[in-house]
Order: sequence, then C-alpha cells, then structure tokens
Amino acid sequence: MIKLFSKYKIIFFSTNFLLIFLYLFPGSLLGWFIYNDVKIQPQITSDFIVSSNHFYVFLVVSIIGFFTFVEKNEKQILIVYLILLSIILEIFHLIIPERSFQWSDLFGNLSGVIVVIFIKNLINKYGFFKK
Repeated sequence: MIKLFSKYKIIFFSTNFLLIFLYLFPGSLLGWFIYNDVKIQPQITSDFIVSSNHFYVFLVVSIIGFFTFVEKNEKQILIVYLILLSIILEIFHLIIPERSFQWSDLFGNLSGVIVVIFIKNLINKYGFFKK
C-alpha cells in the first residue's frame, strides 16, 4: 500500500486540491450537501481542546503525504508545506465570507500534522516495521 502512494502522487495532489477547495469555500459545502445549509458544519466528533474535524483532516493529509514522499529531502519539504498550509488556510478564513478564524481550528490543523511527524520520528528512531 505504501508503494501505491509513492507511485501515484496524484492521490496526494488530489487530496490537497480537495482540502484547499473545501477549506476556501465560503460556507460549508459538506453542510450544504448533508443539511442543505451552508452555515451548518458537520461534526465528526465533539471538540476537546482543538477542532476535531480539522485534526482528522490534517492527520489524513499528513499520513498520505508521508506515504507519498519517501526521500529525506522530500519529507523535509513536506513538513514545511503541511505546517504552512495549515496556518495559511486558517488565516484565509479572516477574509472568506461565512467563515471565521478560530484558534481551535488552527491548533487542530497543526496538531494533525505534528502527531504524524511525531509518530514518523518514533518509527524511524526505534525501527518499527523493519524486517
């Protein structure tokens, strides 16, 4: 499965395009599909300290990114990209109608990325999954 992502980078790029499109859409496109109201955001689980929806989305995008890019220099660029993406997309909510900047969303974005980086470092350090 890991080779599938590195062979077909279109999966990562498509996921990023979808994330950026949904993130910058004025209102909630998913809320429009599910509830027929762009002002309602579907909630996967209740929020704790950070926004759970944002945490899950950036967790999945980060996992796909680490499976896609396997070279060391690619991973370093990926980490910078994911952190900047999580910050910039939330800052755009300041100017997008029907959206609002929230610290819990920003920390949810960053938490999703940081958790994957932390787990990836543990795997590299202790050699999990090596034959």
